[in-house]
Amino acid sequence: MKRALVLSGGGARAAYQVGVLQALAELIPDSLENPFPIICGTSAGAINALALAAHSGGFKSAVNSLAGIWQSLEVGQVYKYDWWDIVKGVGYVGMSLFNQGVGSGRPLSLLDNAPLWTLLGNTINFENLDKVIADRKLWAVSVSATGYTSGHSVSFFQGQPEIEAWARYRRLGMRTQLRLEHLIASSAIPTIFPAVRIDREYFGDGALRQLAPISPALHLGADALFVIGVSGNRRASKANRRVPLRHSPSMGQIIGHLFNSAFVDALDSDLEHLERMNELLHFIPEQQRLDAGIQLRPVDNMVISPTAPLDVIAGRNIRYLPNSLRFFLRAIGATARGGGATAASYLLFSNEFITDLMELGRQDALADAENIKAFFAER
Repeated sequence: MKRALVLSGGGARAAYQVGVLQALAELIPDSLENPFPIICGTSAGAINALALAAHSGGFKSAVNSLAGIWQSLEVGQVYKYDWWDIVKGVGYVGMSLFNQGVGSGRPLSLLDNAPLWTLLGNTINFENLDKVIADRKLWAVSVSATGYTSGHSVSFFQGQPEIEAWARYRRLGMRTQLRLEHLIASSAIPTIFPAVRIDREYFGDGALRQLAPISPALHLGADALFVIGVSGNRRASKANRRVPLRHSPSMGQIIGHLFNSAFVDALDSDLEHLERMNELLHFIPEQQRLDAGIQLRPVDNMVISPTAPLDVIAGRNIRYLPNSLRFFLRAIGATARGGGATAASYLLFSNEFITDLMELGRQDALADAENIKAFFAER
């Protein structure tokens, strides 16, 4: 059975995924050295995906290495945040208004993520992908990004030679040699980080136009999906609970909803669609499906998502950010008081926030230990 690990986007929220992976490393038996022959990532989830896929050791060793990167991460290793950098970014966006909204000299962005290029270039061994694929330790790995010209969600994948590329409505699967550019492009949050040119097109965050986040794993041949999300929507018991109205929505609150729409809503919707299809297919005997030429099949899946609201955790950790960032976030209402802590959570690469999310992910997975063990049992 080919199990696929699907890691969604979410900026700093992706630290939650690492905590879940740490718990998996504890729960999965040592005999299962490679639990995920297929690994798919989008946005910050793509960084975690490539770090696992390109690691030369086993799963537990790869998780420990990834956890070490996150545990030592600081804001300055992801983007520049000095007062001058913040002012320069805002000014650069403002000046683009006199150039038909186009950045002069470099792609438009509020923040400079040059430190992230350095960090990932030094920590992820892209050259190792060929070896682990040739040794059949990895079936395939994919990274999704959004083309700003075509509007297509492109899943750049590297894997076994028998895997075929695919083309669906506004989404493509393209075989390629994965490089640092693909990873930075996939995690380039729109307007926050600059787009990246790959061949003849500029690409940005993979979650932006990803209509079917779990489809790359299925196209790559997955029989079962293990999905780690960064939204508590699926666990919400009081989805229609009214929140007291304090003020009209701040800019940060609006941006937070836009980010959620791109990063979490599509995944939740796609998972719901998968569950409905599984229910319908169980009513049709397998032989009858084959005789009718129906290519669809039930896909086993398991989802781990936060049991605590990440925006609340973000709201209490904003105080650990540098003064320049706190001023910027407060100015646009990206705080708990301004209602936009959700937006801040995507940029909150502070050690305190990362530690909280990793621990939450670990505890959430351990609380579901029996179901996890059953999912990885031989079938």
